[in-house]
Amino acid sequence: MKNQVRNVVITGGTSGIGLACVQFFKNKGDNVIVLARKNPNNLENFYACDVSDEEQVMKTFEEIGAKYPYIDVLINNAGFGLSGATELVNNKDIHSLFNVNFFGVVNCYKYALPFIRKGGTVINVSSVCAFFPLPFRGYYCASKAAVNLISYSMKMECAPFKIKVTSVCPGDTKTNFTKNRVKSFETNERYGNRIKSAAENIDSKQEKRMSPEIVAKQIYKVSKKKNPKPYVIVGAKYKVLNFFSHLVPLSWLLHFTEKFFSGKPE
Repeated sequence: MKNQVRNVVITGGTSGIGLACVQFFKNKGDNVIVLARKNPNNLENFYACDVSDEEQVMKTFEEIGAKYPYIDVLINNAGFGLSGATELVNNKDIHSLFNVNFFGVVNCYKYALPFIRKGGTVINVSSVCAFFPLPFRGYYCASKAAVNLISYSMKMECAPFKIKVTSVCPGDTKTNFTKNRVKSFETNERYGNRIKSAAENIDSKQEKRMSPEIVAKQIYKVSKKKNPKPYVIVGAKYKVLNFFSHLVPLSWLLHFTEKFFSGKPE
């Protein structure tokens, strides 16, 4: 049993952190099942699935359940970013964000759970933004905070039947996530150039970010633990920041975050 091949389902597994996880888990000998809307790399064991479409998710897991006797690990990784002023971002983009980032997690959890074996693990990929809100990233931060909180509820509900649930929260990672982020630069006299300036400030740090392989390695470690923590932050500086954030008033944290990340006025 110790060396038994595990069946691992990874959503959003064709790019970024998801693709790094697919490669890492495969290299460790796991049988990896990939869910995504498209498959540009022609990955094996691929299922075309939009996680925000509940009916598609239901049918996909029915197919997986018919082919494999159980699921050992579910990694809910699919997601995207959204930036813009909270006042001005249009509701269509907000709904799309939550449909993927939050309801995508809920849909996959709901329809995978009947197939997850006792002792199995659910890993919901969140973000350090769930802990550290940023100006002009409010909706993204809120979607990831929602992922964390629903993960804690899932963890408590699954405890009696020995299924573990953990939220993994990476810091900035060098992927196409920034490039693919939906950006709203709509502004008015209240914000001026700050929205665009804030986006450029964060995007300029792309080359300093950690590799997706570092995140994938941490996710793999979590998947092997008997009693994983409710959440795991990936990135040393974010762990330090999280520690100090509990030592100072929230108003201080928000003040300094606003100073560094709210963009420079014209």
